[in-house]
Amino acid sequence: MLASDLRETLVMTVDAMRDARDPWWVISSAAAALHGAVPIEVGDVDVLMSVADAQRVMDQLGVVPDGAGAMFRSTLFGRWELPPLVVEIMAGFHVATSAGWTKVLPRTRVPIFVNKRVVYVPDRAELAEMLKLFGRPKDLERARLLT
Repeated sequence: MLASDLRETLVMTVDAMRDARDPWWVISSAAAALHGAVPIEVGDVDVLMSVADAQRVMDQLGVVPDGAGAMFRSTLFGRWELPPLVVEIMAGFHVATSAGWTKVLPRTRVPIFVNKRVVYVPDRAELAEMLKLFGRPKDLERARLLT
């Protein structure tokens, strides 16, 4: 059972993605929750999409692009703060690994229904791989909960 703030945020996210032309995914903790991993705490919703779609969606939502961090970087990144949980929009997403910057782009796309809307996530195995790649303790725990 999804928490009401997560459910409301996902509905708002799907509605915001309605004009996307390319595939998009919810990843990280929200995706793990959608796959039924418990117990899991979801602090925000991470959305991965193409640069063109991210630019269009961010313009429509009034989201100002933000900078990169030390561990993660994106060609385009922004935080939509209107929903109950912050939605982080990422395009051209990379994670710092021992091998250098590694592009993160899911190969699988699983539809999960939330209030009659379709949220797309990587499949469980791919999501677990992705979380292990991120390597933070909270991500490793989420990967464990998925397997």
